[in-house]
Amino acid sequence: MKKYFTIMKTLLNLENWNRKEHFLFFKQMEEPFFGITTSIDCTKGYETSKQLGTSFFVYYLHKTIVAVNAMESFRYRILEDAIYIYETIDVSATILRADQTFGFSLIKYSPDFEVFAANALHEIERIQNTTGLFTREFPLDNLIHFSAIPWVNFTSLSHARSYTFPDSCPKISFGKMMIDKEGKRTMSISIHVHHGLMDGYQVGQFVDYFQELMNG
Repeated sequence: MKKYFTIMKTLLNLENWNRKEHFLFFKQMEEPFFGITTSIDCTKGYETSKQLGTSFFVYYLHKTIVAVNAMESFRYRILEDAIYIYETIDVSATILRADQTFGFSLIKYSPDFEVFAANALHEIERIQNTTGLFTREFPLDNLIHFSAIPWVNFTSLSHARSYTFPDSCPKISFGKMMIDKEGKRTMSISIHVHHGLMDGYQVGQFVDYFQELMNG
């Protein structure tokens, strides 16, 4: 446990970083986040989840966090004007309850799907048996903020944000699964990230790799 808190992040050498000027420019903005919305082909991923007998939500949540951990820029976080690179990123997903409220979860990352799925299902059950928004502490910001809106096939998305609260965690959301006449399944995905930490190129890399993972 001591190792987890002491060596899981390293300081990025800002002076030698080729994006130093970009970081200094965007971090001073009231709204330094930018976002894109695109569509993901989830036909193969959905079929695989059914073959595994697992939740499709947990399946694509795992593929999302695998892709996040594979991308160094998605592991950058800003702490007191310095940039740290976390070794591992976990996920805080919004979990819906029977009364239509939701709570913020904390699901530990594992590259092993079975381990991750067990963590996710345990945390989902815990949230669904609690009340309120915050049901636990979030001691570190080695997170992505994740949500699913399976009722809406959205083409854009915005997030509620406090500009005075320091935040550099990527925010990833998925929409309703759509099925065309040929049986192809697609979902909209929205990705919002801190422009001081990455640009459209890195977001594109993430989308391409996530699609590759979903194609199996």
